[in-house]
Amino acid sequence: MMQIGHIKFVDYPVFLAPLEDITDPPFRKICKKFGADVMYTEFISSEGLIRNAGKSTVKLEFSAEERPIGIQIFGHNVDSMIRAARIAEEAGPDMIDINWGCPVKKVINKGAGAGMLKDADKMAMITEAVVKAVSLPVTVKTRLGWDENNKNIMEIAEKLQDAGIKAITIHGRTRAQLYRGKADWTLIGKVKNNPRMFIPVIGNGDIDGPVIALEQKKRYGVDGIMIGRACIGYPWIFREIKHYFRTGKLLPPPGIDERVEVCRAHFESSIACKGEKRGVVEMRKFYSNYFKGLSHFKPVKLKLMTTKDIREVHTLFDIILSRKFL
Repeated sequence: MMQIGHIKFVDYPVFLAPLEDITDPPFRKICKKFGADVMYTEFISSEGLIRNAGKSTVKLEFSAEERPIGIQIFGHNVDSMIRAARIAEEAGPDMIDINWGCPVKKVINKGAGAGMLKDADKMAMITEAVVKAVSLPVTVKTRLGWDENNKNIMEIAEKLQDAGIKAITIHGRTRAQLYRGKADWTLIGKVKNNPRMFIPVIGNGDIDGPVIALEQKKRYGVDGIMIGRACIGYPWIFREIKHYFRTGKLLPPPGIDERVEVCRAHFESSIACKGEKRGVVEMRKFYSNYFKGLSHFKPVKLKLMTTKDIREVHTLFDIILSRKFL
C-alpha cells in the first residue's frame, strides 16, 4: 500500500499533474470525477504569495471534493519559500509540493523551478527548510537534470529524501528538452530501485493511454504514475487507465453525447469560477481535444475559438450534439 504522510492509497494511484493555466478548479473536479486519485494546484509563486498578489492567492482555492490535493509552490529564496509554505498550509491542503522542475525561462532565470537543478545542495537546503516549517507532508516534482550531460536525478532524489520529503515525482526529461523528444524512464526506474530510496517514486512523462501506463508501471516499478498533457480536454484517460489496470481490457472512447456533456459542464464551471469573459476565453485551449477526431468539425471549432458569447457556445454544443455538422 502506497502512503504519502497520512494519506494511504488502497489501489495503485494515478496523479493529475499540475499544469499552468490548465489544472484549475473546474478541470480538477472533472478529472477527479473520472478517477484522478491525487491532484495539485497550478504552481504558485512564493514571492506572489507572500506579497498577497491576487493571481497567486486565488490559486490556493480548492474544494473538499478535490481531496487529496497538494498546493504546489515555487521559488528560489529560502525565506520566501518558508513563508509561502506556511501560507499554503493555512489553506488546508493535504500536502505541500515544491516545483523543482518547471523549465520555463522566466522561472529558471530566477533560479527557481528547474533552474535549481544546477545547485542540488541549495535545492536540498530550501526543501529541508520548508519541511521543517510546516506540519503537512512535503513532496517534490522535478526532472532528470539540467541537460543530457547533467542527469543528476539519482543524487538529487537522495538529497531530497534526506531533506525530509514524503514522495518524489520525476518527469523523464531534462530541462534542456523542455517537452520535446521522448521521456526517458530508465533513470526514473533507477531511482525507484535504488536501495537507499524508501519514499514513493511517481513517474511522469508521455503517459498517453492505458497500455503505456501499465507497461511503465510494470517495467519500472514506480509507486504511482502522473498524467500531464494527455489529459487536457480528455479527462477520460483516468477512467480508461484505471479500468485497464483492474480488468486488462480497454474501454471504448467516449461518444459525442458524453463529450458534449462533459465539455458543457466544464464550460459552465469555468464561467461560474472565472466570470463570463475570462471563462469563455480560457476554455478555448480544451476544445480541440474534447472533440478530437470528429470529421467536418473544423468550422464549428473555428466558431468556438472565436466567439465571446455564452449563448453561442451553448448553441455550438447543441450543433455538435445534433451531428448537423457531419
